[in-house]
Amino acid sequence: MNASELLANTLSADQHTREDATQKLENASRENYPAYMLMLAGELTNESSQPHVRNAAGLALKNALTARENARQVENTTRWLALDHDTRNKLKQAALMALGSPAPKIGTVAAQVVAAIATVELPNGQWNEVIGILLEFVNNQANTGLRVATLQAIGFICESIKPEILAARSNEILTAVIHGARKEEPSPEVQLAAITALLNSLEFVRDNFEREGERNYIMQVVCEATQNSSVPVQVGAFECLVKIMTLYYDKMAFYMERALFGLTVMGMKHSEEAIALQAIEFWSTVCEIEADLQWEAQEAQEYGEVPETENKFFAKIALPEICPVILELLTKQEEDADEDEWNVSMAAGTCLGLLATAVADAIVPMVIPFIEGNIRSPDWHFREAAVMAFGSILDGPDPQVLTPLVNQALPILIDMMTDSNLHVKDTVAWTLGRICDLLVTTIQPDVHLHPLVTALVNGLSDNPRIITNSCWALMNLADQLSYTEEAQAANTSPLSPYYAGIVQSLLRTTETATNEGNYRTAAYEAITSFVTHSFPDTIPVVQEVAVTILQRMEHLLQVQNQIVGVDDRNNWNDLMSNFCGVLTAVIRKLNEGIQPLADRIMTTVLNLIQSAGKTSTVLEDAFLVVGALTAALEHNFAPYINAFLPFLYPALKAHEDAQLCTVAIGIIGDISRALGEQSAQYANAFMSVLLENLQSEVLNRNVKITILSCFGDIALAIGTQFEPYLSTTMGVLRQAGAIQPNPLDVDLVDYVAQLREGILEAYTGIVTGFKNTEKVSLLLPYVPEILELVQRCLADSSKSDSVHKACLGIIGDLAETFPNGQIKDLLLAEWIAAELRSKGRYSSEIRKTMRWAREAVRQATQ
Repeated sequence: MNASELLANTLSADQHTREDATQKLENASRENYPAYMLMLAGELTNESSQPHVRNAAGLALKNALTARENARQVENTTRWLALDHDTRNKLKQAALMALGSPAPKIGTVAAQVVAAIATVELPNGQWNEVIGILLEFVNNQANTGLRVATLQAIGFICESIKPEILAARSNEILTAVIHGARKEEPSPEVQLAAITALLNSLEFVRDNFEREGERNYIMQVVCEATQNSSVPVQVGAFECLVKIMTLYYDKMAFYMERALFGLTVMGMKHSEEAIALQAIEFWSTVCEIEADLQWEAQEAQEYGEVPETENKFFAKIALPEICPVILELLTKQEEDADEDEWNVSMAAGTCLGLLATAVADAIVPMVIPFIEGNIRSPDWHFREAAVMAFGSILDGPDPQVLTPLVNQALPILIDMMTDSNLHVKDTVAWTLGRICDLLVTTIQPDVHLHPLVTALVNGLSDNPRIITNSCWALMNLADQLSYTEEAQAANTSPLSPYYAGIVQSLLRTTETATNEGNYRTAAYEAITSFVTHSFPDTIPVVQEVAVTILQRMEHLLQVQNQIVGVDDRNNWNDLMSNFCGVLTAVIRKLNEGIQPLADRIMTTVLNLIQSAGKTSTVLEDAFLVVGALTAALEHNFAPYINAFLPFLYPALKAHEDAQLCTVAIGIIGDISRALGEQSAQYANAFMSVLLENLQSEVLNRNVKITILSCFGDIALAIGTQFEPYLSTTMGVLRQAGAIQPNPLDVDLVDYVAQLREGILEAYTGIVTGFKNTEKVSLLLPYVPEILELVQRCLADSSKSDSVHKACLGIIGDLAETFPNGQIKDLLLAEWIAAELRSKGRYSSEIRKTMRWAREAVRQATQ
């Protein structure tokens, strides 16, 4: 079979044909990579071949060079760079030649191939001439298709490469892109490609934005493009404005005043939805930025500092202009709109919510007349818009400003839960949920609670969307009412009289074979919340929930042989995950009171683990139940361990499933903490499997952090019985602590920060485990390396509060562990003295730990 047929078959409607062709291509790639790549390039440039076959060849070339997974990308890069110079040149020339293809689709896929090659080679100091070649192509006025494809290639390269790699050519790139985006450009296709390339290159042109003249010209071209006759060009121009605002907010005051206010308000009113959506997104972005700046300014004020970026209050200034437009757009709902489909009215609702957080109290007088004028409208569009407006402004303004309005609105909203229109009821339930979440203190128990609970419980027998929002509202009510000062003081909740009725209604709602709109899951989440936030007077309800859930789990395990097909299996898995979530909350709430049900729970969970096979989400949830049970029963969990361990070890060895493996490692920590010194009999098996996991090439590196921290749990539990593992563990920790990240590799910097936190947790457990024992001197040889890591962590200006606190804790622990001067010289190091006396913007927890560590060091160095 020739290349053309093989590529055509990868697009076949027949699954077998498609998979067979894909496999043959993969085999060809592995057997002779250079020949495979040249074959694809030949097909891409073959003008007599079918366009869909050429497109498939281009995509296969791109996919041989790029990958989302880092490991695969490294492999692709290595294979490409290992090709001989001549073969690579042929492939580059083919990709560049295909840019000029008369078929626009081929030009686009060729642009992707060119960008893929550039993304591999430019960071390695190769193919530096590619930008020059592309810029020449852009200036070829005679070939519009070539100019479009080339601008696309430039855009793709800018999107995929770090700005510093192209910094030297940024001026030329910007010139070419802006030239193509000008209103004088005769081809709308070129304008669109140029605007898209500009969008992708905005981060590269930071220096150009610093220069007023260049900035003015860029802004002029983009603003003019928002008025282009081509809709896609207008959409692209508004997208550019959104990104420009995100990147260069501090430079925008002049342009907002002169053009952007007017252009974006006009854009929001545009009849083309795609344009209106981007114009709304512009104001959503402004509001997000200004809400963040407001928060930063408050924080800076607390510490007597000046905020880094000045808030220009664009949203507040534009409020009289933009608010009426947004409110009008709320009324543009579509009767049969899909919940997941983003439209103008949804975007307007989101924007109004962000506007409320940005301008706070100022939003209220702008919106209230709209609500009052439309909440009783005969047209459902206006009723729903009025409720949406009210729900959207509840987060931002001062609660004291909102309280009288909510008190006035609550009876109306509760009454509207019986509205004749589904969309209205859905938004009413969401708004009631927002009130329960954000302004629970406005709900007067003696006035509002009974009608509110009644309306929401009635909502549980409505449409799936209403059920989901009613569940969310009830969940918020349980969460927030449990945190009120009155509830904490009285050790009861205003909701207690309703608990049994609400939970029974939620349980009834879950008795369904389907989960449309996730409403069954939402009901189980609400039950979990009611369990978590129950007070002593509602514990009997929690006990009833436990029995009901166990009965349902047992029944589902009995009928699993009747499962037919993937949908049934997915439904079974979803239900089991829901059950496990509720059961975990019950165990945590009842604590040792779960003892009478412990045998039944463990039997059911072990059956579940057996039945789940390799369905990792169900296994994870089942293990979390076991983890909660170990914490609740502590040493009384011992009878179940031997039955459970055969199920734990396969999960620990599931190296390809990072999440499951992490949960399983957490269980080792839970067992160690629960049994204390009794867990020493299992320590050898635990340590062996954990050390083996550290050697795995497959296991995700983040899971290895969990393992290091687990060493600390085991050492803390078994104390001096950790001695056989001490030397090996300290060697592993020293090796891990020596890793230094490349400051330019953000992912690695984050990973090393988390890794160090895991190591610090391990050191804390080990030191505490040996403290005040006759074998404490075994730690002495390791103190210098522990303190070396602590010093390195404290010197990191971007350290988290948890790392800072852990470092101070270890200094204090070591001082208390060796109080008789054994490590006096180490504790008298200048860096320790400076750290323990430093004054900065520290949390109360850090300051408290610092004071304790300072006193411990003082006593240990006398």
